[in-house]
Amino acid sequence: MFPLNLPNALTVMRILLVPVLVVALLDETANGDLFAAIVFALASFTDAVDGWLARRSNAITTFGKLMDPIADKLLILAALIALVSLNRVAAWVAMVIIAREFAVTATRMAVTQQGIVIAANWWGKAKTIVQVGVIFLLIAVTDSPPWLDALVYVMVAITIVSGVDYFFGLRRLLREADEHRTAKLAERADKAN
Repeated sequence: MFPLNLPNALTVMRILLVPVLVVALLDETANGDLFAAIVFALASFTDAVDGWLARRSNAITTFGKLMDPIADKLLILAALIALVSLNRVAAWVAMVIIAREFAVTATRMAVTQQGIVIAANWWGKAKTIVQVGVIFLLIAVTDSPPWLDALVYVMVAITIVSGVDYFFGLRRLLREADEHRTAKLAERADKAN
């Protein structure tokens, strides 16, 4: 069981809003797009608020650390997949974003097992902000004007750059961890002699 606090409740709410978003997008009712845009905006807002509340009230939990990024990715990826099925975004765009998110998440989980924590950096935050903004527009603006197509390319570019930056940062952290481990082993060997 996880501690029930406001940040965790917001994370759970974001997860529960994902199927609501998908149904609203795919239902093709008169106000479905408007409702989907509101749901997406609300869910995205909970993403911004839950982390801030957790840090401010010192309510950071293991559940929150694990589920918050999963909830974020569920929201973004579900919206993209629904938008692909509605022909509002190209499948390759969704695949680039899905591949980046899967690779980063899997790698982050693997290195966490080794005690290495990779904090979110500027590129990762920019990527999230741009993805949320562009996906919101793709939901709200159904006629796909040229400026929105251009923003989709910007979103893909920032997603790729943030992924490359993440993996170069990870490489540096792993090298530093290896150097630290080697220095510790050498120190132990000197003490043993």
